[in-house]
Amino acid sequence: MTDPSRLPSDVDLETASAARCYDYYLGGSHNFEVDRELGRKAEERVPHVKSLAQDNRAFLRRAVRYCLQQGIRQFLDIGSGIPTVGNVHEIAQEVDPESRVLYVDNEPVAVAHSRTILQGNERADVVQADLAEIDGILGSEQAARLLDPEEPIAVMMVALFHFVPDSARPAEIIRAYHDRMARGSFLGFSHVTGDDYPEFTQSLIDLYINSSNPGIARSRADVAKLLADFELVEPGVVHVPDWRPDTEEDRWQDPARSLLYGALGHKV
Repeated sequence: MTDPSRLPSDVDLETASAARCYDYYLGGSHNFEVDRELGRKAEERVPHVKSLAQDNRAFLRRAVRYCLQQGIRQFLDIGSGIPTVGNVHEIAQEVDPESRVLYVDNEPVAVAHSRTILQGNERADVVQADLAEIDGILGSEQAARLLDPEEPIAVMMVALFHFVPDSARPAEIIRAYHDRMARGSFLGFSHVTGDDYPEFTQSLIDLYINSSNPGIARSRADVAKLLADFELVEPGVVHVPDWRPDTEEDRWQDPARSLLYGALGHKV
């Protein structure tokens, strides 16, 4: 597990973090007891919560590969979380070592470990910033080095916006990114929903309310509205196991139990 003495001084060791809980669900080691405690409570209420995280990760992998097939070679992963196996740079650079990836997260632990993992990788870097700091992210030294604003890009906002309340004007944030993306770019997006199993979803929301990342569920219609500026790649907004599964084994018997919608938007 992570040694707290080696972490940045601004890391909150008393409050659970969504990024570190997600790392716990994925079997990672960059989490603290406060995160594991919340994670265990989540497992009691939603026994398949680890499968939800793993399937969301599989959606990210499929979305990145689709973008690579369309010729995309630069990626901006916002809310990237703790580095674990199957990060965007691993997926993209396996296909093309020239692919460039910029990670963004506001969680100090995620950023610290990203910097460690990315040492020596000249085509991947990380910026510590909040989602809404668009000028700071795109105007950063890292973005200037890695990203070409004139070329299409894939922006990943996976399992991120259910931590963005309506009061933060999420549609305006997405539109602002859309306006800065070149034509031909893509937006990968997944979001928790309560459409099908509201009792599971509400249990998770209740647990996370006192964490550093309280959450909100949105409907399929809400998600579609957030992505209204993009043309959606088929099959549109669907439960993540149903988004272009690699094999039938990737598709759950009841996809709605994933509690997540996924979609890939295209700026045409």
